[in-house]
Amino acid sequence: MKFSLTWLKDYLETTATVAEICDALNAIGLEVEGVEDPAEKLAGFRIAHVLTAARHPDADKLQVLTVDTGEGDPLQVVCGAPNARAGMKGVLGLPGAVVPANGMVLRKSAIRGVESNGMMCSVRELELGEDHDGIIELPDDAPVGTSFADYHGADPVIEVAVTPNRPDCMGVYGIARDLAAKGLGTLKPIAMPAFAASGACPVEIRTDDSEGCPAFYGRVVKGVTNGPSPEWLQARLKSAGQRPISLLVDLTNYLMLGYGRPAHAYDLATLSGAVVARRAKDGENVLALNEKTYTLEAEMTVIADDVQVHDIAGIMGGEHSGVSESTADVLLEIAYFDPARIGATGRKLGLSSDARTRFERGVDPEFLDAGLDLLTGLIVEMAGGTPSEVVRAGSPPSTAKVIAFDPGLTTRLGGVDVPEAEQKRILESLGFAVSGDWQVTCPLRRNDIEGPADLVEEVVRIHGLDKVASVALPRMEGVARPTATPQQKLERGLRRAAAASGLNEAVTWSFLPTWAAEHFASDQPLWVLANPISEDMKAMRPSLLPGLLMAAKRNADRGAASSRLFEIGRRYFRSGNGLSDEKPTLGIVLAGEKTPRGWQSGKAKPFDAFDAKALALQLLEAAGAPVGNLMVMGEAGAQFHPGQSATLRLGPKTVLARFGMVHPATLKAFDVDGPIAAVELFLDAIPAKKGAAFARPGFTPPALQAVTRDFAFLVPATLAAGDLVRAVQGADKTAINGVRVFDVFAGQGVPEGHKSIAVEVTLQPGETSFKDADLKAITEKVVAAAAKLGAELRG
Repeated sequence: MKFSLTWLKDYLETTATVAEICDALNAIGLEVEGVEDPAEKLAGFRIAHVLTAARHPDADKLQVLTVDTGEGDPLQVVCGAPNARAGMKGVLGLPGAVVPANGMVLRKSAIRGVESNGMMCSVRELELGEDHDGIIELPDDAPVGTSFADYHGADPVIEVAVTPNRPDCMGVYGIARDLAAKGLGTLKPIAMPAFAASGACPVEIRTDDSEGCPAFYGRVVKGVTNGPSPEWLQARLKSAGQRPISLLVDLTNYLMLGYGRPAHAYDLATLSGAVVARRAKDGENVLALNEKTYTLEAEMTVIADDVQVHDIAGIMGGEHSGVSESTADVLLEIAYFDPARIGATGRKLGLSSDARTRFERGVDPEFLDAGLDLLTGLIVEMAGGTPSEVVRAGSPPSTAKVIAFDPGLTTRLGGVDVPEAEQKRILESLGFAVSGDWQVTCPLRRNDIEGPADLVEEVVRIHGLDKVASVALPRMEGVARPTATPQQKLERGLRRAAAASGLNEAVTWSFLPTWAAEHFASDQPLWVLANPISEDMKAMRPSLLPGLLMAAKRNADRGAASSRLFEIGRRYFRSGNGLSDEKPTLGIVLAGEKTPRGWQSGKAKPFDAFDAKALALQLLEAAGAPVGNLMVMGEAGAQFHPGQSATLRLGPKTVLARFGMVHPATLKAFDVDGPIAAVELFLDAIPAKKGAAFARPGFTPPALQAVTRDFAFLVPATLAAGDLVRAVQGADKTAINGVRVFDVFAGQGVPEGHKSIAVEVTLQPGETSFKDADLKAITEKVVAAAAKLGAELRG
């Protein structure tokens, strides 16, 4: 939020400098994001008097001016402005000055062979307006040689970040109130313009949606004259980043930015019948002031007459009923809307506005009458007109929250000792009422105050967060014990192992669009937020893969040929007791090229299911899972390709991981090009390591050399190679040291419905070398173990 120093001083009587104000704002929790000082932009520009003006010898549209700067001899300046003439006073940019409009550094130079010592400036070049037809003409009494910044008036603009829990500071007056409580000055009372209302309001005003719009106030002002706003009002709005439009519109924006109270003005001539706050009808359309048409739904609140919708309540007015230069009669509307409804509507429509920002945080329900009177008075004062009486439909929240407060809590929670009298002064200066027994009544505008801890926060931030002493946590004598949990150690190790495998870590949102979450949902119900940040962050993720797929798509859209992404995070499900069930998970997405095209490799090669399987096994081994005991089974999920995916299980029910190629339907749903391989490791399913010795025994290499034997088996086509490997491995656990598949073949020479799998078996002798009889016995065990799976040794 931006505001000028002059605007702040409209509400705060203070002699504090900009630096002191910024320090105070930071101290009370309103972080200053920047300060724009026009004096800095106008440094090097002076008021100058044009003494002579002659035609340039080599250019018809240029003139050579002699300019008095008030110091030393006159300077020669070449100028192309049509209004440049002898005797006028203007603004001269001296060599070294930077033109605000384009950043050009002025230098002494020759223009068409004539020396020029600076530049006479236009309004646009100094970013003071849009006029560029000629140079600035100043009054005859403008003091020559004076800095133009001092003459024009430099009004610094301060930008602060207002946190969502401080709707009371979404207006300059609220910020002034906080600074006054801090001791930087005295808060001025709101100056209410005097006016006399006459006659009943000619328009029926009511609210038919008491839930979405509890209070709807309005009055008509007839005989107004719309036009441009006065300079002081335009200056206030420009400092806040607003473009002045017309007097009526500017005054509603002034009320919103100055006091945090959005309001709206309708052209009465465009309204038909009663003006009502009601629920929208499914499919109703409204053309908003941003010239876009929005389709409404039944849970949205609108302002409508007997013919059509004129306003998306609390968010944006309609184009049809907006005021114009010809507007003579206006209906002023000021209302209180349900914050949750405003937020939900804005997210559904993807529509943001200054009004929505304030209404969804919660505006002051006590400021309806005062806000309407203030707006009416300003309009009558500047645009004329005769106001009617006020129509009040419904009523805003009016029950103030009362909190029993213990002043000693400030020391215990806030860590700073503030005298009780000072605590009372701070709370009362912020608008709280404090009784003798410390029953604190909260102002209705402070809907962020929930309990005593919030009151402690108010006292501490105004007293000074910098006064809270830094105190080290107590520490026991001796060497500190490790504090990382086994789960934290597991995740740290996996993060290092994944990075060492050539994967890049990604951190994605824990929230997903509902459609993406539903696509990866299991049998457990999803967590869907009632008040999400946006529609694209509405559901808690049931899987890490959707976020990684979206990240891979973003990379591909920006020209990345390959994405090797991993993330360690949580999946979220709704448990049976209504609480959140969090599952630690590692997700991997392999997209694009595995190897680029080359003169040796030929075409670029994509990732496949075996790459995913290898990573899954490698990381499970790093996590301490018993990889040798894992079973490869199907049912990886509907999101995976059924013929190119599987699960890794410890027994038939305990799933440690799923891997494989992502299903084409999933790729289409996420609008990504395939093929893409993916892995999910379910870290909560990995069994905990059993107690082990402090140090592993030293490695002792075997005394005798290992022996290898190759076996080729005819097996059913449906048999998994891993099952055959496990069977062979278990044939003789003492002698067999390792089993590796080195060939799989199906085709000519192999019976239909079968395939050939060749394995290399490593045999490790013990204290004596193998004899032929030993090798024959082991071979018979291997063949017998394979035969149990339907395998037959090939001749």
